[in-house]
Amino acid sequence: MSVATHSEGIGKSVLALDLRTNYHEASPADQSLTEGGDPIILLHGSGPGVSAWTNWRKVIPALADRWRVLAPDMAGFGFTERRADLVYDIKLWVKHLIAFMDATGIARANLIGNSFGGSLALAAALRVPERFGRLVLMGTPCDKFNMTPGLRAGWYYEPSLENMRAVMSLFPFDASIITDELVRERYETSLIPGAQEGLRKLLMKPNEDGDTPLSGMPAEVVARVTQPTLILHGREDRVIPVDMGLRLANHIPNAEFHQFGRCGHWVQAERHAAFIALARAHFS
Repeated sequence: MSVATHSEGIGKSVLALDLRTNYHEASPADQSLTEGGDPIILLHGSGPGVSAWTNWRKVIPALADRWRVLAPDMAGFGFTERRADLVYDIKLWVKHLIAFMDATGIARANLIGNSFGGSLALAAALRVPERFGRLVLMGTPCDKFNMTPGLRAGWYYEPSLENMRAVMSLFPFDASIITDELVRERYETSLIPGAQEGLRKLLMKPNEDGDTPLSGMPAEVVARVTQPTLILHGREDRVIPVDMGLRLANHIPNAEFHQFGRCGHWVQAERHAAFIALARAHFS
């Protein structure tokens, strides 16, 4: 089956790190409103069929009344060009992010990162701190933890509508927020050749027996993050345990932590209004 070419996930494109990079962008109608405020770049997570659009479709317009907002598909994900010679790792993704900023004329940005996107935000802020202002991290790992049901299911995903719905049901607290439209859109995106490669490069193959140890950025490393950081986490997160958020908050010097009850891995969807209010306050 071919991928639907009319997908809303396909936005603008720009050449970054020699990759035709797909992204979405919105800005205030009155451009003077953006003066003095760094643009916001939204960094998506890494589940099957993920794209900037599926992660951020409702967030982009909610912030674009005040800020220039951009949401790229990072290398190996969504509708960004794939190349067989690329080795997917955090160094590549940081280089791709910086190249994307250069290509879109952004000298300095605020970052919102979801899960993998949160790890990428941390790595970029440490690598080139002068390019980044404030950070918002959601469902972001820190230090050692065991592979969760959500990550295990994502690693083993094989494309079908039924499999996509089963994997997605592990992400929110209340699976009723998963619509047929969202399942189909992520399923169609998962059909792109190489769509699982980026995810599987992030994670080791699950052990058949017993736990599979994983690691986010070490606590002693995140302790060097200087940017003001807002950390958001769902208490019932079955993808990245909530204690990861607490660990980040306890080690990033200038951090604030918010835990949401009856909330899973998708804070921006499950607690949309509160998420937008907290982000706006943080960036203001």
